[in-house]
Amino acid sequence: MAIARAAAAFPAWRQMAPADRARLLRRFAEEVDGHLEELARLEVANAGHTISNARWEAGNVRDVLLYYSGAPERLSGRQIPVPGGIDLTFPEPLGVVGVIVPWNFPMPIASWGLAPALAAGNTAVVKPAELTPLTALRLGELALEAGLPEGVLEVVAGRGSVVGWRLVTHPAVRKVCFTGSTEVGKRVMAGCADQVKRLTLELGGKSANIVFADADLGRAAASAPMAAFDNAGQDCCARSRILVQRSVLEEFLALLEPAVLGVRVADPAEESSQMGPLISSSQREKVASYVPEGVPVVIRGQVPAGPGYWFPPTVLAPVPPEDRAMREEIFGPVLVVAGFDEEEDAVRMANDTLYGLSGSIWTENLGRALRVARAVEAGNLSVNSHTSVRYWTPFGGFKQSGLGRELGPDAPDAFTDLKNVFISTEGGS
Repeated sequence: MAIARAAAAFPAWRQMAPADRARLLRRFAEEVDGHLEELARLEVANAGHTISNARWEAGNVRDVLLYYSGAPERLSGRQIPVPGGIDLTFPEPLGVVGVIVPWNFPMPIASWGLAPALAAGNTAVVKPAELTPLTALRLGELALEAGLPEGVLEVVAGRGSVVGWRLVTHPAVRKVCFTGSTEVGKRVMAGCADQVKRLTLELGGKSANIVFADADLGRAAASAPMAAFDNAGQDCCARSRILVQRSVLEEFLALLEPAVLGVRVADPAEESSQMGPLISSSQREKVASYVPEGVPVVIRGQVPAGPGYWFPPTVLAPVPPEDRAMREEIFGPVLVVAGFDEEEDAVRMANDTLYGLSGSIWTENLGRALRVARAVEAGNLSVNSHTSVRYWTPFGGFKQSGLGRELGPDAPDAFTDLKNVFISTEGGS
């Protein structure tokens, strides 16, 4: 029924004047802006995010909507010089887009799909994760309050195997945006193949944080914990592998210890909390399986007593390359540290993974920074920082970390098909 409503709303939304579509998206952004604190508090209850993170996430939804409100009036084609006439291209919206959202960042990731899709003239059906539906449902209400026509944005909560799979298999859904595990992403990809359905995938990661001996070790060590432990490590961009040049490995670990122990793990509703609990008991069990008795734990933080699926910030070292903690996405607050000798070793170790989403490079040598950045197989890299996602720039992964790109100025194009029209100027009256 939701897909049918979105399909019925599509023709009028597509034909709406670009300026009017842009104006409605700006109103949607203003409505979100007026409810930032409500949305943030809802996300604390919904997903256990710290209040500071949740405020940023609500603000990101507003900013993404504002950014793509500029797109409807700028979605232009081209005039291509050809003999015998005029050749024009038109970016045509696809129709209904299904946006399948994970539980780790429910608000921002919903907006990264729906905002450029709506801007390009599509309608959208958003399927939030069954563990964290509340903020997506509220965003759907705010869209209506902002004046978006009914059916343009539908939100349907439910199990991925039911609601998500219906978006994959329903012929009226022309594209699916899926963010989640690589395992499920492969099934979504196979399901979309049956209808040659357009697809964007943002999947897992096992990102490397590469620290060279000439780096500012103090800055690199101080920033490393939150690059891995933010959102309790439940982040596909988490720099969960730290590769340190062997000549400074002991010095780096000594600097890393106070930074890890200084992470404030507390009730996420507290203003000073930096890390909250994991999302569920099953997730805590999964994370704990990577830290069995006897593994080399070199640093372990503290967690509060009382209810919550808490897991302490944990650093493992040394970790051999074949260890599952070094190779698999843990999706929790567990860091692994390993040493390397030369630049080539660092690149080889960073690339020794199925994934290729993000990563960081710490060095004061500009030439090395550029060489390593070009050599590491990842879609989003930072030099002397840990930034992965900015809505102004494209985001996506190499290898089994995904397919296609989200965000950035070109994102609306990913929700269109390019039509070519040739008009003959020869003959006739």
